[in-house]
Amino acid sequence: MVSRIKVVNDVGELVTIFHAADTDVKRRLLIDLATGWITIPQIEEKYGIEGKRALLYLEKIKMVESQWLTGDRGPEKAYHTYYTNVQINLMGGMDELADIVYATTLNEDKLEEYENTITSMMNDGVEGVFLGDVADKLDVSQTLLRGIIRRSAVLVIKGFKIEKVSDA
Repeated sequence: MVSRIKVVNDVGELVTIFHAADTDVKRRLLIDLATGWITIPQIEEKYGIEGKRALLYLEKIKMVESQWLTGDRGPEKAYHTYYTNVQINLMGGMDELADIVYATTLNEDKLEEYENTITSMMNDGVEGVFLGDVADKLDVSQTLLRGIIRRSAVLVIKGFKIEKVSDA
């Protein structure tokens, strides 16, 4: 087995690390993914739809890798954690830390409110929107906005734009 280390050197990345296991289902799924390859049907059977959503989030933040396995039902895509360890090495201002802790601990309703507001700013929901424009409109810091996007399962940052996560 290859040992890979996820090095966290940006305070904003803490959001994804902490959110990767912020519910019991996510925690148990992450442990299962770290110990072996698991298919989506196995995840749905053991964890239900919440497990599948957790897997999609882990895929978005690039914490899992996939490969095709041949099983009783034919070829199936299986998942496993990409990293075996996490190393956190960062320094940030208290204002950044406050924004990151806030983004990490947002309740789901407030997160969804932010997601809906940001999505409504996109032309026809297809074209992305610039980070600075969204931060100005929401009257939040770019650190907080980046934390919210990293926490979101439906939005992603690409360059200086916020876009919807592709279904592909």
